[in-house]
Amino acid sequence: MSRKNPASFRDGCIIGEKMIGNWPRHQIESGGEFFTVTLFLLTFFLIYGSFHFHFFLRFRAAFAPGAAAQAILAVLLLLGLLAPIIVRVSERYDLEALAGLLSWIGYLWMAALLLFVASSLLLELYRLLIRAAGLLLHAEAGRLIPSAVIRFLVPAAAALAIVVYGFFAALDPRVERLEIRSAKIPKETGRIRVVQISDVHVGLLVRGERLAAMLKKVREAAPDVLVCTGDLLDGQGDDLAEAAAQFREIKPPLGKFAVTGNHEFYAGIDQSLDFMAKSGFVILRGEVATVAGVLDLAGVDDPAIRRFSRYGKLSDREVISRGGGSGRFTILLKHQPLLEENPGGAFDLQLSGHTHKGQIFPFSLVTRLVFPYHSGNFPLANGALLHVSRGTGTWGPPVRFLSPPEITVIDIGPE
Repeated sequence: MSRKNPASFRDGCIIGEKMIGNWPRHQIESGGEFFTVTLFLLTFFLIYGSFHFHFFLRFRAAFAPGAAAQAILAVLLLLGLLAPIIVRVSERYDLEALAGLLSWIGYLWMAALLLFVASSLLLELYRLLIRAAGLLLHAEAGRLIPSAVIRFLVPAAAALAIVVYGFFAALDPRVERLEIRSAKIPKETGRIRVVQISDVHVGLLVRGERLAAMLKKVREAAPDVLVCTGDLLDGQGDDLAEAAAQFREIKPPLGKFAVTGNHEFYAGIDQSLDFMAKSGFVILRGEVATVAGVLDLAGVDDPAIRRFSRYGKLSDREVISRGGGSGRFTILLKHQPLLEENPGGAFDLQLSGHTHKGQIFPFSLVTRLVFPYHSGNFPLANGALLHVSRGTGTWGPPVRFLSPPEITVIDIGPE
């Protein structure tokens, strides 16, 4: 049995004495960080740049603009390509008004461009199939082949319509409910309601009234415990006091707990931890918190942070064991929906996020390939369960399509 800290936190919540937290936060291996950032930027510019080039070719084929018009379009597309980078630089130099304006323009353009390219490729597939059918059937198929103008205007109209729909869809989180019965919950304890938020991405776009609408639904869910499974913060700006104050207004009787996500690392781990603490969350970094004497919350750092830190090398099972193995119902809070080998029996419920379920279809087809546990509930060995949230906020474009935002209400009660 691991020893417990005699000092309690709030209503019967105790945090294990052994912990990984409180290390010197600046001790990040700069070489690994540089490699990761460089690889990300190269991949980003390769893919996103090709999208812009595709748009340029489609526009030129449709309207045959002159040299001057093509040059203007090329400059505008270059600005669209660089907008996310300019936003981050503007944030770093406290040019928040500029960063905010470019965020709205740049990220809405990102969503529109993704949808334009997807629609354009679909239309191109149709064109190729018609041509192939004409050749096989020795028939004239020219009338069925859309012109270059149509091949530009139809994807553009589809992209615009979906962005408008997706913008409003992102403002309305759905409440997903999950009910669990367990012999580990004493009958006298009754139901414990755990509410999960994930991937809120507080920053230039998710704040103010947009954040307030999310948190209103959290309050309406009446949580006993509120947990955040990473990516609470996204931006690098310092003007986060209002957002932290909004989170502080939510005061569940059994506390609020959070773990880090990859964006806590990208935004700056010091600032992220400070924001989470000011928002009223107990941050679990390789620690176990016991709630009401019957529920263990085990929290682990996201691999994006653990990879570059001298600490945080414990496995999930080793972290969970810090709860003392007393047979309490155990929830593993882990940002990415990844499972270690043979996780059966280590926990009863794993709560994760990170995938956003792709956020904007058809990008979800890509994220599903990367993350087999993409969204929803997945039964595991020994009766355990993995729930992967679609995320409560948005990353990048403030748009969701066929992937509505989610607030998860989990009622855990006795059998």
